[in-house]
Amino acid sequence: MTKFIVPSSKQIRAFKLGAAALLLGGAAYLFLQRNELREAMAPASTSAVRTVQLVTGEFKSIGPNGRTIEAYRWDPGTIYVKKGDNVRLSIFGVNGASHPFVIEGLNVKGEVKKGEETVVSFRADEAGIYRIVCLTHPDIAHNGPMIGYLVVDK
Repeated sequence: MTKFIVPSSKQIRAFKLGAAALLLGGAAYLFLQRNELREAMAPASTSAVRTVQLVTGEFKSIGPNGRTIEAYRWDPGTIYVKKGDNVRLSIFGVNGASHPFVIEGLNVKGEVKKGEETVVSFRADEAGIYRIVCLTHPDIAHNGPMIGYLVVDK
């Protein structure tokens, strides 16, 4: 013989009230946490600014003939960011009086002067490798090449 358990109307009412309280509590929690949930679900690159610090550097030596050899560089020489990142490059001039530069393919230009900070900002919309070229030191004939690389990953 099969036995059935039949809850009383009082037990059914208590169950409904408990379920309703649980649902309301969960809804209230989600309502109060909505900003945190929205930020957690949104891609980090849509609002955050990625700041990258660079400096200008110089290598100097005396050759066997007594002639001074100089070479300038960006440090770090390669920067990695994600596609969609809002990028802020903060470049401090340590060596060399002036380094006017371009970031090829991104329409970004600036000039770094010794003892000063130069800030340029842009959005990394396209994946690829972009050259950061100092126009004063573009090749070996001009104490270069002072070329850095910005790698935008997918």
